[in-house]
Amino acid sequence: MQALTFWKTITMDQSGFLEEIVATLDDNGIRYCVIGGQGVNAYVEPLVSLDLDLVIAIDQLEQVEALLEKSGFQIKRFPHSLNVTLPDSSLRLQIQTDPRYAAFPLRATERDVLGLLLPVASVADILQGKVWAFLDPERRGSKRQKDLADIARLLEGYPELLPQVPEEIISRLV
Repeated sequence: MQALTFWKTITMDQSGFLEEIVATLDDNGIRYCVIGGQGVNAYVEPLVSLDLDLVIAIDQLEQVEALLEKSGFQIKRFPHSLNVTLPDSSLRLQIQTDPRYAAFPLRATERDVLGLLLPVASVADILQGKVWAFLDPERRGSKRQKDLADIARLLEGYPELLPQVPEEIISRLV
């Protein structure tokens, strides 16, 4: 089974949500990149997730929000993200709006994500995002544990990135 077919089955995506999002961004010249768990999956052995996290170029964020609303996507605004959904899909798209991520699209390269070639943040940027997420005291404990596992997965594949990780995280790795 192809990765995209598998993921569409897992997310029960009957709507073509992923393909529509990618087409909307690409057709409108939007600079973006994949981060989060799917970004990790682009560099190391993948794990299943219903989430897709993106960073949009800051100067295009309002344009993207308008495009998605016009296309019928449901958008919920949170302090550091836009969560985008469609009724016929369990896919959860989160667009990160935290300004710390602003430069990530500039360093992105195309990689395989769920069977599609998409711009993915650099492995160092993916790791940095996971460190920020893990250190966020307001983040749910279960999400922080997943972030810790993703950090461990990245460090196994890219041990040269170990100096980028704070000691308080390193001490928690098995």
